[in-house]
Amino acid sequence: MILRQIKTLVNQKIGQGKAILITGPRQTGKTTLLKQIFTDHKDVLWLNGDDPETRIQLEDVTVTKWKRIIGSKTTLVLDEAQRIKNIGLKLKLITDQIPHVQVVATGSSAFELANEINEPLTGRKWSFHLFPVSYSELENHYGFLDVQKTLGERLVFGSYPEVVTAEYDQRDVLNQLTDSFLYKDILMWDRVKKPEKLTKLLQALSFQVGSEVSYNELGKTVGLDNQTVENYLSILEQTFVIFRLPPLSRNLRKELKKKRKIYFYDNGIRNAVIAQYQPLELRQDVGALWENWLISERKKWLHYNQVYANSFFWRTVDQQEIDYVEESDGRMTALEFKWNPKKKKNMPKAFAKAYPNSQWQIISPANYYEWLE
Repeated sequence: MILRQIKTLVNQKIGQGKAILITGPRQTGKTTLLKQIFTDHKDVLWLNGDDPETRIQLEDVTVTKWKRIIGSKTTLVLDEAQRIKNIGLKLKLITDQIPHVQVVATGSSAFELANEINEPLTGRKWSFHLFPVSYSELENHYGFLDVQKTLGERLVFGSYPEVVTAEYDQRDVLNQLTDSFLYKDILMWDRVKKPEKLTKLLQALSFQVGSEVSYNELGKTVGLDNQTVENYLSILEQTFVIFRLPPLSRNLRKELKKKRKIYFYDNGIRNAVIAQYQPLELRQDVGALWENWLISERKKWLHYNQVYANSFFWRTVDQQEIDYVEESDGRMTALEFKWNPKKKKNMPKAFAKAYPNSQWQIISPANYYEWLE
């Protein structure tokens, strides 16, 4: 069983008088993680928001009813908490009125969870996100050499736990996961009025990984107005399928200001959407896969190591560009991602002038592990 980095972070917060909230897509291992954490705890009550009976019992729950439900248990684990109506207020009752009980809630969607929990539990919660398996977790589990051998598989099939540990065709596992994840969890939401258009939007995004995205152009491609494109992108972001990377625009008039880049949290989901599973040596999009994988892995690294940083891409109207810029504690680092280690590139002069004292680094298969450890 792959040890998840977030386990240590969660363990450190247990018993500190606040609710613990763990978000992330389905099938990333949230339930497995909690079973690992509480395997030796006897006084744990497990409730599942997917269970209709549980939802009924918690419909009009009061402090008195909570005490009867929890009984003598000292920990309450509530899986898929986003399925419980007004869940934030209901968990607030426990943290305020039954403080000796440790609340741990998981959610596979930020739709209801973010809106209903953040405000009621302001100052009363610790929040964590569980991503697909990270590079560091893979190296710790399998060892450095084995992970280097399977780098191509991760770029094509991604890093969901069930895909990584599959003993048979990873393509079959990924297809089943994608069908469940996308077509049951996302396309069935009431806010998605045109599911076939959302599918086309995902496919369009898959082909534009690493490129600046225009909402207007996306709308024309899939047949949606700009506002609907924005709404659907928000849905995909809140269900942890994609994330947006803004442009860095501060010092130069020629810097791009409006366009965004959009990446997938997992390469496998991206490739499954367009049904492209060819090995790297047969692909024309290796550069895009490499860029998407590195930026999504860095996102995991920043979260798990609790490093607070701003992330951007940089480009000017005259086509000077940098793949990724990270700003932390006032320090700026500019990075270029090259699949071919022999390819070299210097920091653009306009960037160096506009942002003096910035660091410059090229990330390739020859050194990427140093950046992600």
